[in-house]
Amino acid sequence: MNGTAQAVADYAAAWPDTPPDIDIVFCPPWAYLDRLASALRGRGVRFGVQTTAVEPAGAFTGEHAAEMARDLGAEFAIVGHSERRRLHAETDAVVVAKMLAAKRAGLTPIVCVGETLEERRGGNAAGVVLAQLDAIETGAGPSAWEDIVIAYEPVWAIGTGETATPAQAQEMHVVIRDYLAGRSSALGETTRILYGGSVNAANANDLFAQADIDGGLVGGASLVAGEFASICGTAAEPSPR
Repeated sequence: MNGTAQAVADYAAAWPDTPPDIDIVFCPPWAYLDRLASALRGRGVRFGVQTTAVEPAGAFTGEHAAEMARDLGAEFAIVGHSERRRLHAETDAVVVAKMLAAKRAGLTPIVCVGETLEERRGGNAAGVVLAQLDAIETGAGPSAWEDIVIAYEPVWAIGTGETATPAQAQEMHVVIRDYLAGRSSALGETTRILYGGSVNAANANDLFAQADIDGGLVGGASLVAGEFASICGTAAEPSPR
C-alpha cells in the first residue's frame, strides 16, 4: 500500500528499457493499476493485482473482483500473501477460493506459501508448506496446478530485511518442485517457483543462481525503479545453473 499519482508518473519515467527474455509483472495497488498500465504500455511488462475478491460482482462494499482486474489489463493476481493471511485472517480455504476466482477471470494466480519463524525453528518448515499445497489440491482438485505460479515466501523474511540464505531457499524450492513432480513430471519441470522475502539488488544474483529458483516476488525493493530494474536485469542474465 504505497504510492501516489505523482509517484506512479515518476516511476514510469524512470523505468529503463526492459531486459529481453524475461517476464516482468507489476502488481501495484488497485488504485494505480490502470494508471501504471497506461504509463508503461508498450514497454514489455505485464500487470497483476495484489489480491482479489472471491465473488465476480455484487454487494461486497470495498472489494474488487478478478474480472475488474482483467478489465483493466491485469493478467496475474497474487493470492495468499503472508500479509493477507496474517492481517486479514485469510485461511487456506479463502486462498483456494481466491485462486479459483483469479482463474475464473482468466488471471494467472501467483499463490504464496511459507512458514513462520516459529515453525522453522520447530523443524516444521517443510511440513507447513506441504500442508498449504495439500490444501490447494484438496480445495481445487488436480487441475489446481494448471496455469499457476507458486511463490515461496518465508514469513519471517517478509518486510524484515531478513532473507533466507540461497541454500535455505533452494531447499524449500526443491520440496515444492518434488511435490509437483509427484503429480506429474511436466508440472515439476514447467511450474515457475519464485522466491519472495526481502529480495534486493545485492542478493538477487545468489538467489537466482539456485537451480530451482525461477525468479523473485519482490516487495520493498520494487518501489525504486532503478533497483527493481537491476533485479530484473540480474534475472535476465545467463544463469550458471
